[in-house]
Amino acid sequence: MKSKNRYAAIIERIFKARFKPGLTELEFEREEMVRIARQLRIALPKNLGDLIYSFRYRSVLPKSIQAEAARGKTWIIRPAGPAKYRFVLVPDIPLAPNPNLTETKVPDATPGIVAKYAFNDEQALLARLRYNRLIDIFSGVTCYSLQNHLRTTVPNMGQVETDEIYVGLDKKGIHYVFPLQAKGGTDKLNVVQIEQDFGVCAQKFPSLVCRPIGAQFIEEGVIVLFEFEQTNTGVRINCEKHYRLVPPEEVSEVDLQNYRQRAAD
Repeated sequence: MKSKNRYAAIIERIFKARFKPGLTELEFEREEMVRIARQLRIALPKNLGDLIYSFRYRSVLPKSIQAEAARGKTWIIRPAGPAKYRFVLVPDIPLAPNPNLTETKVPDATPGIVAKYAFNDEQALLARLRYNRLIDIFSGVTCYSLQNHLRTTVPNMGQVETDEIYVGLDKKGIHYVFPLQAKGGTDKLNVVQIEQDFGVCAQKFPSLVCRPIGAQFIEEGVIVLFEFEQTNTGVRINCEKHYRLVPPEEVSEVDLQNYRQRAAD
């Protein structure tokens, strides 16, 4: 079986064994994936976490699972502690770029040698964010990269990972923490990661203002940035901006006039 098909077969069997009409949460343990794989005679990957990662960030859950969600709802997988996970029924609000938003041109400050050898992946995206100070521009706060790929443990979640942590300071002296999730290639932003970032802020930076950020390539040279907030109904997009990195000479007087008009409005 291909990875996608075997992963689907395992996760579907786990869900079906627990689901009953009316339930909105179903908990399971990592060890169960091993047991089900043996029953189905499926070879598991060496990294068991890849199965869960796949359904969080690359693939949708099988149709047979989503068919058990009411209209306007969807099933997601949340961490529930060390080696534990939980299917949860939540409002279906994709964290996807809005194709109708205008772009802002930013003079590309990425060093030429970096641009020449960079891939269209998460690391390339993180590099462009840093060299072009896009987190500063987007947030309106002076920001500094504190740590890449922070791995830590959060109560009731287990081990979590954030692609990069920025800290910042504004003109009023307020300190901020910006946990950043970056997505290159075909990976997509997922509400579970943003929930985990809120958890990381509460655990590691309780005195700072937490402002989770999501970043995503949508085409060559165009980066989408999201800021999220936690509401009574879950994670929502608070702000979204699209930035196109261009050679400095491509930022015209007409562009600058349009940006001044935005500020006036």
